[in-house]
Amino acid sequence: MEYLPIKNKAVQETFIFNFTVCISNLFGDYNNVLQFAQTMEMYKLLGVQHVVIYKTGCGPDLKKLLKHYETEGILEIVPWPIDQFLNPASGWNIKHHKGDIQYYGQLVTLNECIYRHMYQSKYVLLNDIDEIIMPYKHTSLPSLMEDLQSAHPNIGVFLIENHIFPKTQSEESGKFKRAEWNNIPGVNIMEHIYREPSRKNIYNPTKMIVNPRKVQQTIVHVRVPLQRRLTKEQLFVDKRVWDFEQELIQNVDQTLKRSGFLKASS
Repeated sequence: MEYLPIKNKAVQETFIFNFTVCISNLFGDYNNVLQFAQTMEMYKLLGVQHVVIYKTGCGPDLKKLLKHYETEGILEIVPWPIDQFLNPASGWNIKHHKGDIQYYGQLVTLNECIYRHMYQSKYVLLNDIDEIIMPYKHTSLPSLMEDLQSAHPNIGVFLIENHIFPKTQSEESGKFKRAEWNNIPGVNIMEHIYREPSRKNIYNPTKMIVNPRKVQQTIVHVRVPLQRRLTKEQLFVDKRVWDFEQELIQNVDQTLKRSGFLKASS
């Protein structure tokens, strides 16, 4: 018989990272370069030092950007070739998406990410590649968690409400429709400031910030259908990302230049 030793026995008070973002699955030909660059640079401004992606596949342009962030040191790519061994379902709903394992093994990768960083990161953020866990009353994630943890010292999981910004509705002035980004594939989050309202009597999905040493197993919160029939007048204007516009745009431009998507100015 073979035995696996239990290694996480020592209590640890210092960590390599304060905040790690776990992105459970990247698959197919997903090629949303601009939004991913904006998201990564936004997380840097918010105090994240480490991002982990479980990668089955992606588009050629995003692959190039991932390589840049991996070389920079902020991104850890965990190969996840689940499709070479199983027939993974391409969606979360087992009634409509058939396969050997649910949604490319999302539940497996989220749990693995928690255990992988249990003694490396003080906090772990669990969310998707097209989402940002954004503090509103605080300027950064460290200040947010300092207040939350001091008010709730015994809590290990904090749930963050999920709100949808429809990409079908854009800000009308065009102030962030930058010519430099015209040929970059993907969505420009700076243009989308209209947020769907919360609905009474309907569960609003959440994402998580967790203390990985207090979590044994994570669950997946499935997103409810989007409110597709709302007009722009029925949406809330939310310009929180604009508070970071100067640093965010500058940093995104630098990243796009260093990764070869934009030409460096002479």
